[in-house]
Amino acid sequence: MSAGDAEDEAMAIVHSLRALTVDLNVAVSGFANKYTMHSTDVRALICLLDAERSDTPATPGWLGAQLGINSASVTALVDRMVKAGHVARERDSADRRRVLLQVTPTAVTLGESYFDPLISRAVNTIGNYTATERATIASFIAGMRADVERTRIDREPSP
Repeated sequence: MSAGDAEDEAMAIVHSLRALTVDLNVAVSGFANKYTMHSTDVRALICLLDAERSDTPATPGWLGAQLGINSASVTALVDRMVKAGHVARERDSADRRRVLLQVTPTAVTLGESYFDPLISRAVNTIGNYTATERATIASFIAGMRADVERTRIDREPSP
């Protein structure tokens, strides 16, 4: 394969990733519209669920860093999500000064009812690959996420 062919193949994959991102964003927008939520609220729920899965303490500051928003915006976001019954604030038992954010069972049920068909299909598709192929896919996704993070950092203004 020539260098030009390899670059064309890489660009085709990049364009497929972009299309997948758009498709996933449309799914998230559909969920947000169905439950009258802001798209940032849905992104916040995803971040909080990921934090729970990885045993990461989810504080408002942590959530703001994940979403790239300032503390005033985080406060408005969390207030809105608490009022809607999607998130609960809890005091950290180890440090009562610290507030932790938890996704409510109601929000989990809403998410499952909407996204379970997509997740099931994705799990089935992934299951069609060998263990070696799945490891390659996981490595590729991790590498792409690192590329996105490095690009985001490079764009930040210097202190």
